[in-house]
Amino acid sequence: MRSYRDLFRTPEFTPFFLSYAAFNAALTIGGLSLATLVYRATDSPLLAAMSMFGPQLAQVLGATFLLSGADRLPPRATLAGMGLAFAALTAVLAVPGLPVWAVFAVVLVQGLIASLGGGVTGGLLNEILPKSGFVLGRSMFNMASGLMQVLGFAMGGALLALLSPRTCLLLAAALYLTEALGYRLGLTARPARASGRLSVRATWSSNAFLWSSRPRRLTYLGLWIPNGLVVGCDSLYVSYAPEAAGALFASGALGMFAGDVWVGRFARPALRPRLATPLLLLLATPYLLFAFHPPVAVAAVAVCLSNIGFAASLVQQERLMSLTPDDMAGHALGLRSAGMLTMQGVAAALAGTVAQLTSPATGMTVMATGSIAVTLALAAAGKREERRPGVGRDGEGGAVGVLGVADVDGVG
Repeated sequence: MRSYRDLFRTPEFTPFFLSYAAFNAALTIGGLSLATLVYRATDSPLLAAMSMFGPQLAQVLGATFLLSGADRLPPRATLAGMGLAFAALTAVLAVPGLPVWAVFAVVLVQGLIASLGGGVTGGLLNEILPKSGFVLGRSMFNMASGLMQVLGFAMGGALLALLSPRTCLLLAAALYLTEALGYRLGLTARPARASGRLSVRATWSSNAFLWSSRPRRLTYLGLWIPNGLVVGCDSLYVSYAPEAAGALFASGALGMFAGDVWVGRFARPALRPRLATPLLLLLATPYLLFAFHPPVAVAAVAVCLSNIGFAASLVQQERLMSLTPDDMAGHALGLRSAGMLTMQGVAAALAGTVAQLTSPATGMTVMATGSIAVTLALAAAGKREERRPGVGRDGEGGAVGVLGVADVDGVG
């Protein structure tokens, strides 16, 4: 499967894709509106960053206690129910006079619910598409995320100039309702991929199995940390340029869209394993420019260029699926999503703290430097794995398991 036309000819892919797009539009408009509301009320870069990215911190709790549900719950009912829950909670955030502590309580609940989303979505995509179509389909979903962020942040910025943040939150709630309806009407009722009920014990057992393999461990670290640290930079857009944050978010989403198109559609399968480390370095390096406090126009170009690097996750996820049993695909992708989003939340808190003590520009520079250092360290770990005696090219010890580093003979 090598064309987007093939994807949309696949039964159920189109309603699945459109519902996911509605979710991302709601997420961007709602996140920008909430961060603006909190920043206006508190004048705090830290609280603004945490209101937008705080739900990610709750992902670690979901990954610890709830993630077994990614393969043990029926996907259509789960996704539709999550859409309804997000709609209700977003409407609560729009209630006038809601204290800041209550805002963060709602944000925590949203994060716990969302911890299932990545696993259920990824596992269902893995079911709907053949193996040969996973990277193309995943890139299409990433492109939907990027495009909806471009439109969502641009529209959110325009709406915030005309309407109050609370009104924009209600619009986001309506989009979540649309998402839930799309899942309910557009998807077939499927049974759970794995037997048994959602339980803490099953979650811990599966997490331990996935983490027990060194190649999977290194793949997870490559998916979580460099990416998360750069999202810490993103969390400071509102405080760096309060009146132009929507433009920065939209520029970043445009770069993400371009990267996903190139890697998902045009990069040859033999080339993909070599791309992750260069893309992760591209992801962080442009943010070093913020040390010089660039004007918004220059900052937008840097952000657009940087976000092309988010396409690294496509080749890393492909590698993760090659190392994971089919009946654990949802759990493995859910752990990827939960860990990544948790790291993004941690990085947003760290970036907000640095910005509070220094400046938003300094916070971005510090986060980018850390991302570059981690990427280089993981690339070095990949080289050491490659030199281990007895490591097979295609086995779990393969060197491509770290950041997508190619094997010595070029076999991906």
